[in-house]
Amino acid sequence: MTKLGVLLPTRGLLMTDGPPTNINEIIDMAEAVEASAIDSVWVGDSLTAKPRLEPFAALSAIAARTKNIRLGTAVLLSSLRHPVQLAHVATTVDLISEGRLVLGMGVGGAFNEAQRQEWHNVGVDPRKRAGRFEESLKIFKPLTRGETVTFSGKHFDVKDISIKPVSPQNNGVPVLVAAHGRSKLERQYERVLLGDGIISISDFPDEYEMALKKVSQYCDQKGTPFKNLEKSFYMTVNIGDKKEKLTEEADRFLKLYYGMNIWQERWGPWGTPEEVLTRIKSYENVGAETIIVRFASFDQARQLELFLNEVVAYL
Repeated sequence: MTKLGVLLPTRGLLMTDGPPTNINEIIDMAEAVEASAIDSVWVGDSLTAKPRLEPFAALSAIAARTKNIRLGTAVLLSSLRHPVQLAHVATTVDLISEGRLVLGMGVGGAFNEAQRQEWHNVGVDPRKRAGRFEESLKIFKPLTRGETVTFSGKHFDVKDISIKPVSPQNNGVPVLVAAHGRSKLERQYERVLLGDGIISISDFPDEYEMALKKVSQYCDQKGTPFKNLEKSFYMTVNIGDKKEKLTEEADRFLKLYYGMNIWQERWGPWGTPEEVLTRIKSYENVGAETIIVRFASFDQARQLELFLNEVVAYL
């Protein structure tokens, strides 16, 4: 059976001209998820382009108030950080949560000036973010396992370095690498093997299936068992029975979130619980093992209630 996750509104809380109206909302939602059949909660990442709560600080707070659910990032822009610092923060949160951390990581976008400036703000050339991402993973993963790392590359040089604490998980902090069928860039499928699985967003089901097949081919070439990789998909919904109203709200939400509604019809559905259930099953049918759901709504608590009572209950 496919596992389910919910994206917490660490960005949504800050989409206001004033201070956050209810910072406890993400904790309340996490506790509601913990009490349900959902397996995980997730938070996004951005520094200046799409401001939100810092992901590791937020996950630490959630870890202190929960016991069983996995705590994830979807997705972390790891190249905004030095991999040694990133490993130290991640293993600390993993220790606090008793081994519940999982990191979806992506190269990140540079679609607009705000995103490009975000990279420049931390001294990173956005044109080189993919190479930086791959090198970062080669340092990050072994550090979280407790290994001593020496690495020399175009972006990072470290020598005989190790960190404490180390992850309580057997293979270190698990990493799901972002890759998408819609983009068809071969390099992204191969880099999935630097981590422990794949996470995709905004693919149609047939595109996601193609992405999984591409990753499987690279697994065959490298002798890596494809079945051992985690397969996750991140979708965005708005649940209700008035489609026009749902569509208008989702469009406003996404434009505030990103500055534009960048993927248009690739989002959704904006519709009934039955439509959401059908879409989830369409990704499950092509190989998704975990479905992460974000609510494109300004009433996150109500959306979670509908999701739990009218979608999750029927899966």
